[in-house]
Amino acid sequence: MTEYLITFNDEWVPDHTAEELREKGTAARAVIDEMLAEDVLIFTNGALDRSTAVCSVESVDGKPVFTDGPYVETKEHLGGFAVVDVPDDEAARHWAGRLATVLDWPQEVHRFPSDLVEIIDRHASESV
Repeated sequence: MTEYLITFNDEWVPDHTAEELREKGTAARAVIDEMLAEDVLIFTNGALDRSTAVCSVESVDGKPVFTDGPYVETKEHLGGFAVVDVPDDEAARHWAGRLATVLDWPQEVHRFPSDLVEIIDRHASESV
């Protein structure tokens, strides 16, 4: 099985009333329950936006430098995510499609590399 990250950015979510968000939460919970029943869900969370950022950190001269709040130059913020462990891209697309449909906002799918060699090979081929 392969692990995938299904995610959306907060900026992709149109404005909703509190009631609409509750309804979408209920609908998303049903999909999450399906993921749990099929034993593909590793972890999920959401309701993230600029206000939930505790700090950003970067390395300066080999030491961490912390700044309160989100990274200043970031224009998009993670809104929510699910990590699933499924057989292939098609299965990951299925779950992302289910979430996109019930939430009515875009989802993005990322495949986690299987090992460090895959990451190194991919970056090496991109720099050629």
